[in-house]
Order: sequence, then C-alpha cells, then structure tokens
Amino acid sequence: MSASLDWSLPYPSRKMPVLAANAVATSQPLAAQAGLRMMLAGGNAVDSAIATAIALTVVEPVMNGIGGDMFALIWHEGRLYSLNSSGCAPAAWTPEYFQGRDAMPPTGWGTVTVPGQVAGWKALSERLGKLPFAKLFEPAIEYAENGFPVSPTIARQWATQAPKLAHEPGFAEAFLPQGRAPQAGEWWRFPEQARTLREIAETGGESFYRGNLAKRIADHARATGGALTEADLAAHQAEWAEPISQGFRDHRLHECPPNGQGIAALMALGILERFDLESMGVDSADYYHVSIEAMKLAFADLHHHIADPRHMRVPAAALLDPSYLAERAKLISMERAAVPVAGTPKSGGTVYLTAADAAGTMVSFIQSNYHGFGSGVVVPGTGISLHNRGLNFVLTPGHANQVAPGKKPMHTIIPAFVTKDGAAVMSYGVMGGSMQAQGHLQMMTRLAAFRQNPQAMCDAPRFRVEAGPVVNVESHLPADVVATLRARGHNVAVAPADSLEFGSAQLIYRMEHGYFAASDARRDGQAVGF
Repeated sequence: MSASLDWSLPYPSRKMPVLAANAVATSQPLAAQAGLRMMLAGGNAVDSAIATAIALTVVEPVMNGIGGDMFALIWHEGRLYSLNSSGCAPAAWTPEYFQGRDAMPPTGWGTVTVPGQVAGWKALSERLGKLPFAKLFEPAIEYAENGFPVSPTIARQWATQAPKLAHEPGFAEAFLPQGRAPQAGEWWRFPEQARTLREIAETGGESFYRGNLAKRIADHARATGGALTEADLAAHQAEWAEPISQGFRDHRLHECPPNGQGIAALMALGILERFDLESMGVDSADYYHVSIEAMKLAFADLHHHIADPRHMRVPAAALLDPSYLAERAKLISMERAAVPVAGTPKSGGTVYLTAADAAGTMVSFIQSNYHGFGSGVVVPGTGISLHNRGLNFVLTPGHANQVAPGKKPMHTIIPAFVTKDGAAVMSYGVMGGSMQAQGHLQMMTRLAAFRQNPQAMCDAPRFRVEAGPVVNVESHLPADVVATLRARGHNVAVAPADSLEFGSAQLIYRMEHGYFAASDARRDGQAVGF
C-alpha cells in the first residue's frame, strides 16, 4: 500500500540540526541508526563510522556497494590520521589494452579497478576501533537479510540509473529482480548480500582479497570479459598517509593527499585567502564570482597534474606553495570570467558519513562505486556491485594520469576535516563527483569567513563548475546574483529545484560541550545522536 503514496514534498522545508554528546550524520537514516547502535554498544566513533559505511552498501546501493573504494580522515587522541584504500588498475591494463579508444569506457569491466573498500574497513577497525570487526556488520546483515523500505530519493535514483546498466553482467539479476527498480516504500531484501557481508565479517576481509569471494570475482571477470584477477585482488593494501592542509583565516582545512582531488579544494582556498570575502558579503555576486574563478583555476591544475603520487611529475607541495597560489590569484579579474589553464609550479553515485563520540574521536569517511551503481557489473550470487573508478584514468600518452598496470587513478572521493589552533573543529564532506572539492571550498569559506553554522552552510545555494566551463547553480540562488554572474561572462545554468547535482553534505561541528550535527535536505539523510 505504501508504494502507492505520493512521495513528493511540495512545500519548502529545512532540516533541523542535532545537538548531542555523540553524533552520526549520513545520507540514509537507517545507516545513521546503524552507526548510533555501535556507540550505544560501547564502540567509538570509528566503530560507528564503519558500521554506517557497511550499512550504506545495503540501504543506499545507488551510490555505493561492497565493490568500491574508500578514504577517511580520523581525529583521535589529538592527532589526525589519513587512510587511502583506493585500488589499482589490473595488471592487464596497459595503454595497448585500450587501443583504438579515445577515452576510457563509462561502464562494464573496462572501468573496474581493484575495490579497496573492504580492506579499508578492516584497517580502520584494527588500528583505531574498539569493537570486534564482525559486530560492525550486524545492522547491515539484518537489513539485507530481513529487508527494509526503500527511501524516496534512492528509489528515484534507482529508476534513473538501472535502465542504463541492465545489460551489464549480473546487474539485472541482482538489482532488477522483478524487471524494474523498486518503488519508494517498497520492501527490499538481498539475502545474497547478507551472506557476502557475513563472510567478510567472519574472515576479516580475507575472503574478498585472497579467498572464496576473490575467486568468485575473478571467475566472473574471466567468464564475461574482464581483466581483474585473483593476483590483482591479493596485491591490494590500504595505505596510511600524512594529511595535507591549507590555512584560511584562523582555520585550517585538511584533506587526504593525492591520488584524491582534495588538493583542488586546498588550492582554491589558498587562492581565496588573497581576497577580502568578508567585505564582499555572504551570498553576494562578488563572493560567488571569485569562488568560481578560484575553483576553475584549481581544477585546471588538478586535471593536468594530479594522479597516483608515484607517477606525478609535480609534487603536491609545489601546487600548495604560497608563492604559486599568489600568482594564480593574480589571474582572477573581478570584472570578467576567464578560461583557466593549468599552471607550472616550481618542482620541489558516492556516500559520505561522519561520526563523533563523547571522548573526542571524530571520523570523516567516504566510500563510493563512483557513478551511481558503478560499472554495472555484479558478481552473481554475492551482491557485490563493482565500481567504475577506472573511468577517471585518461588515455593521453604521457599524461600523469594515463592508465597503466598497477596504477591508481585520480580519485574524486574525498573526506574533509577542519582544525583551529591545532584542535578539532569540524568533520564534513559533500559527496557527488566533482562537486566534492567545490563543496569543501564553499563550506569552509562560509565557516571561516562568515561564521555560518553547519546547517546554514549546508542549506545555502551552491555552485558547481563543470567542463566548458559551465557554472551550474541552484534554483534558490537569488536572480540578481545569477544576472550579475552572466554579465561577467559566466555560462550560468540554473538547475531545477529538485536537482541532485549539487551533492549531499553531512557535517559535525565540535562545540564547547558536545556536537552540532547537520544533514543535507537534498537527500534522504539524517543526523542522529544521544
């Protein structure tokens, strides 16, 4: 009966923040509750984040799955940690493997790099968690085994994505069992996924990389034209690294280092540090103009220089050098939009969640199958949907990000973390492809320049720069601002009110006592706490 309801929300509404000693915020309410259960069971924010992430593979399959990648930033006992568990290209992926193509394929086996996510869950649990690894799977297994009602935004995305992937090996059998996508409110069960999660839990992830599940993934590849092998899977390792950062006013934004795109947010922020945003005014045309121009410059460098750090010709430190960013800032005219090009510095789909506990541990966590369901390839009988992260490689000979065996592609998924005077301030993320670095920039400037609260930062109208460059803006951006941007030469496209192209932000801000947690009204998400 519930599937026949009108699931539209015709009236303006805003989500209210949650203030609590312990908090979780993510894009699907059932997953947020899964994380809260772990803290109520004696776990910390790390346990909560992992349980939330595992549950998201079940309850929000249109944005992530078991066969994706993950990154995290973790504040624990006064120190910030960075974890990169993105996977490499299969050994067979030489440039010749893609001969005759101008670009990487969008879906199918030709986009499937090694999925690093499962190894990331385990590495994070082992180093910083409190609860047994297997316990973190309990909510997700319950949802997959017993079922849950599909939420409205997810039903809409499912119906949009599924027809484009129905031809990929294993997809229709797994995600269109009745020949169609489930409707909002319809009960969804996936027992095969429950069995897979139980096997991962019981083996500490070993089955996925060196056991039964690895064999099933590789067998499916061999049978249906893929290149991924048992050896490719067995070679994967999650990697701990030092975060990179950029100061802005009296705050500092931290990102995972390349191969992620987080450095683009830092470059744009470093450029904006040279401008008086406060005098321009929040939500003014000048504020949007200069932010867009800074982001365009940062993206030009990102797409030219950033790749697997083992293959980059320009180090991250050179791109963040203050003198280089000062030179980039000089390229911005306040009167006219420019077409950006990459500079030459001196050498020298996605789900996001955040959790914080009363002891002060805060986790900024992101995982993804990249474009919605990902490649469309699903391993039969397992519920493992494989990502299409290989799409981020380029085929241009000599490019830093050219596809090669055992190489990581430039990555879009990025968590963010803010500190002030060496203390934790905010854990946040804005999922959604290229929107992520742009969202990080927009949240950070609103916090540090205008002192907006996290819910206001989340609700504010966003811009999204795309190739062209086209500047997409949300429908609630004031018309006079849109007109001024167009007058300055920006190719502005105003998105429909129900657009999902501006990401989904989740934020937890540390107050003097407890946390302020906010969840984006652009998705089905929820902030919860106790």
